[in-house]
Amino acid sequence: MRRSVRSSSSRLVGLAVALALAAAGSVTAAAPPSSAAYTASVSVDAGARLATIPDTGVGMNVAVYDENMNHPAIPGLFRDAGVGMVRYPGGSYADGYHWETHTVEGGYVAPNTEFDRFMGTVRAAGAQPIITANYGSGTPEEAAEWVRYANVTNDYDIEYWEIGNEVYGNGHYGATWEIDHHPDKSPREYARNVLAYAEAMRAVDPDIRIGAVLTTPGSWPDGIIGPGDTTDWNNTVMSIAGSVIDFVIVHHYPSANGQPDLLDAPGTEIPGMATALRSLINRYAGANAPNVGIAVTEAAATAYKNTSPSGLFAPDEYLTWLENGAFTLDWWNLHNGTDCRNITQVEGATDYDDGGILSSGAACEPPLNTPFPPYHGVRMITRLGSPGDTLVRATGSTALVSAHAVRRADGGLSVMLINKDPRNEATVDLSYRGFTPSPATPTVYSYLKNATSIGSTTAGSATRQTVPAYSIVVVRLQPGG
Repeated sequence: MRRSVRSSSSRLVGLAVALALAAAGSVTAAAPPSSAAYTASVSVDAGARLATIPDTGVGMNVAVYDENMNHPAIPGLFRDAGVGMVRYPGGSYADGYHWETHTVEGGYVAPNTEFDRFMGTVRAAGAQPIITANYGSGTPEEAAEWVRYANVTNDYDIEYWEIGNEVYGNGHYGATWEIDHHPDKSPREYARNVLAYAEAMRAVDPDIRIGAVLTTPGSWPDGIIGPGDTTDWNNTVMSIAGSVIDFVIVHHYPSANGQPDLLDAPGTEIPGMATALRSLINRYAGANAPNVGIAVTEAAATAYKNTSPSGLFAPDEYLTWLENGAFTLDWWNLHNGTDCRNITQVEGATDYDDGGILSSGAACEPPLNTPFPPYHGVRMITRLGSPGDTLVRATGSTALVSAHAVRRADGGLSVMLINKDPRNEATVDLSYRGFTPSPATPTVYSYLKNATSIGSTTAGSATRQTVPAYSIVVVRLQPGG
């Protein structure tokens, strides 16, 4: 049985205009004249550190309704994409999932998706898990027993544990998609239960890290004061639980009224979101605030899911969140169901409206585990840098070209250039501060529009590169002598 499941986070609306305008460097890309190559400039400050690439940075979601989540090919596909964190048991399913019986209230559970099988896949991939404990129909005791089974009985050493999924979708604000059997569905009750879950789970393993669910800044229901409340979800939850949690959790599904909207979203939305989250942490976490992380445990495009726009969006989304302080972004989803009736054509490629990063193997799709464009986009991050390398500042002259840069541990520098123009190539002039590149022709990796693989060559120079339309280029530079 194949079940088509879309993330409940697709219910989130777009950012408020004020937040988008507040985002640092927010610019809306205007399409240039058709069939006209254009020029752009990018400046890299190799001494302006933004963040260290964490080993958990590139994450992925799997779901227990996916009968192929533990397919033998998956560990290798994870390794090739640099996946270092895998989330289980899957979105809203988590708030109805009982790990001991491997059942979901009102939902389908596929064979061979049990917790131990999942752990076998994660370990084979060299990744680590992030587990969502059942808040909606579970108890602190059930979650604590999961910790015991994982970390005491089996020595899985699982560090990251979320308390529930999108709990604010429990009906308190009118919309109901998340299971929540608590009579009181207020943020106060959720926060009080976060304390109870944390106490019970840490009594088993004091070294685990606990995350609390927040609403995504600027998206529904952020800022809404529910019945009986004195303030909104985020302020209520953080005022009660902020001093005991180790990370906050948000999901990011940008609304897209067209391909430019989707491709602009990382730069226009994420900096303001991250600033708002860090402000909440600083306000409520006290002396522990510097140690409280940001986890984006679901993110994906809401349109153009299996085509070039999503392939360009994916690395920009990951890297922009990491540059703004997140320690993981977990893409939704590894495989997902598809509605073959909704097949469309986007930029010369087929969009199956499948939320998966790999084909689910439906009759209308390519063979099982065929990578979709977002997978190739994510793989390009591995060409840019590795965990432990340093993300540094890169600024450009136009929103049509997104730029990210990494100072590598070997002393070199890598620059990613994303050309968001679907028709025209860009000639990009590059300049550097705090780094002198070798005059040798650099190695260039590229993911081209509608390609099915990543290419590599030596091309251009350290100061000028041509980026084809709708493509990603990574330029790897060595230091000068």
